[in-house]
Amino acid sequence: MEREAVVQSAPQQPMNERPSFLVLHGEMTAAIVSGILIVIGWFLMNQDYSEFGIGSFILAYVIGGFAKAKEGIEETIKEKELNVEMLMLLAAIGSAIIGYWLEGALLIFIFALSGALETYTMNRSERELTSLMELQPEEATVLYEGKEKTVSLPNIKKGDILLIKPGERVPLDGTILSGQTSIDQAAITGEAVPVFKEIGNEVYAGTVNVNGAVTVEVTKPAQDTLFQKIITLVQQAQNEKSPSQLFIEKFESVYVKAVLIIVALMMFLPHFLLDWSWTETFYRAMILLVVASPCALVAAITPASLSAISYGARHGILFKNGLHLERLAHLEAIAFDKTGTLTKGTPAVTDVITREGVSEEEFLYIVASIERYSHHPLAQSIVQHAQSKITKELKQPEQLEDVPGFGVIGSLNNQEIKIGKREFFKKEAHAFCPNLSESFATEGKTVVYAKDDQGIIGMIALKDMVRSEAKEAISVLNELGIKTVMLTGDSEKTASAISKECSVENYIAGCLPEEKVTHVKTLKQTHETVAMVGDGINDAPALAHANIGIAMGEGTDVALETADIVLMKNNLSKIAQAVKLSKKMNAIIKQNIIFSISIIVLLICSNFLQFLDLPLGVIGHEGSTILVILNGLRLLKN
Repeated sequence: MEREAVVQSAPQQPMNERPSFLVLHGEMTAAIVSGILIVIGWFLMNQDYSEFGIGSFILAYVIGGFAKAKEGIEETIKEKELNVEMLMLLAAIGSAIIGYWLEGALLIFIFALSGALETYTMNRSERELTSLMELQPEEATVLYEGKEKTVSLPNIKKGDILLIKPGERVPLDGTILSGQTSIDQAAITGEAVPVFKEIGNEVYAGTVNVNGAVTVEVTKPAQDTLFQKIITLVQQAQNEKSPSQLFIEKFESVYVKAVLIIVALMMFLPHFLLDWSWTETFYRAMILLVVASPCALVAAITPASLSAISYGARHGILFKNGLHLERLAHLEAIAFDKTGTLTKGTPAVTDVITREGVSEEEFLYIVASIERYSHHPLAQSIVQHAQSKITKELKQPEQLEDVPGFGVIGSLNNQEIKIGKREFFKKEAHAFCPNLSESFATEGKTVVYAKDDQGIIGMIALKDMVRSEAKEAISVLNELGIKTVMLTGDSEKTASAISKECSVENYIAGCLPEEKVTHVKTLKQTHETVAMVGDGINDAPALAHANIGIAMGEGTDVALETADIVLMKNNLSKIAQAVKLSKKMNAIIKQNIIFSISIIVLLICSNFLQFLDLPLGVIGHEGSTILVILNGLRLLKN
């Protein structure tokens, strides 16, 4: 019952074009109609209208079996290999030849029903992709020389200016140039509460502008947006096959040939060796043809795999293919980058210490007035913090000089102000709250000092804050018995502080990109499956060398393309969730395989011992297939 994923054509469909009823429900409708015709045929046969009853059964054959017969014949011609569909077709025809019209029709009906369930699984997976696609508008309002013009997304270029009104979806990734609003980002980041956005903030395609008109400069064309990457990754995962699926496909080909050879022998040998009648011999051969077909075995993996991929996509975990979804269950060690992965990647002010006689507000006003003209990340964080704490407008410095590697020198109210790291001030900085400075360093904080004519005015401690979910995520991974390691280019003190805060088992500081690769390779020597989590260009080599590369959704394009799994919501707790999902999927697949093989063996033995009649053989074989598919569908809700 191998099928090509129906999602392959989805991205080419217009976003507002919905599949027809027949496309979505054709197989299930055919199966139901086939079932009704079987009931009618059975009733007519019991009323001695055998000719009309047989006619009803023939219609049930044609309507219920057309899709499967067409699929089987086309696949056989294309691949030059017999398949399960052809086995079922031959079994149904054989049943009719020996006068078991009802049994043959039941075989077609249950086979069609199991196929419809499998198609439902794939359509459900496709709907996850379609629902994503519908979030992105097809057109946007572009401002050309102050005039509004409606333009289709493929024709909008990087640098174009968009007008996004309240209630409209953001069509493309961009940066706000004017206005302020709240953006509902639930579709991309999973945040339940709309996020306030103002000039300079980024907005993402597929999100909703809640309450204010804004103009946005496009930073990425339609094909490169974060939203489009989600769609591409989901589609790619749906069309890829796991190792188990590939193995079953190869096994199916060999198994089908073996079954046909055994059935052919079964048509003659029992008559001569066991003294069965020709009728009994052919009858048992037909039952063997039915019960030995590996329908349930073939259906053991695909529905479960697609269901798990769909569940992951709905919860912000994108698997690029089934291989890594299956492999994740065997994860033994995981290495994390620090900046942008365990931490938010942007420093935040944690402490402000001033000398006696200087208020915190006055100190922040002086420092921010000078630092707001610097592009250094620390300077921007200080300015942002100051603007949230003080009310008066910052003043423009009379003079500003950048001192590379140390800080800046500015002039404010005709007074020279020096701002920078400790080494910029020599002994004066060392003497200012020395115990506190050492404490900040131990905690992994960076300290910025400011000095005027009278000496050190104060100091500001900043820290790249650990993600709120990081500690919990690491704790769960440790509980699962997975070794956790942090690889960072930061100093020993910073690495030690962050690793303790996150409860990471081990850390390695001062790592260059190539050294991260070396450490990942070392982990692979002692652990069967190793994952690497990162977000930057410098993490890409390690992501590629790990057994499983995991990228943060807001990471660089290189990291996203190199990784095997993407956490679209940047939520590290999703890693443990993905591991549990993989374990559950593998457990369900094992259950399905053991169950389907057991049923096949039981039915074959019962047939040889002449305990099994064709109706029970049909129900046992196709019923097991339906149960296997339904078991796999459980993963849609996890």
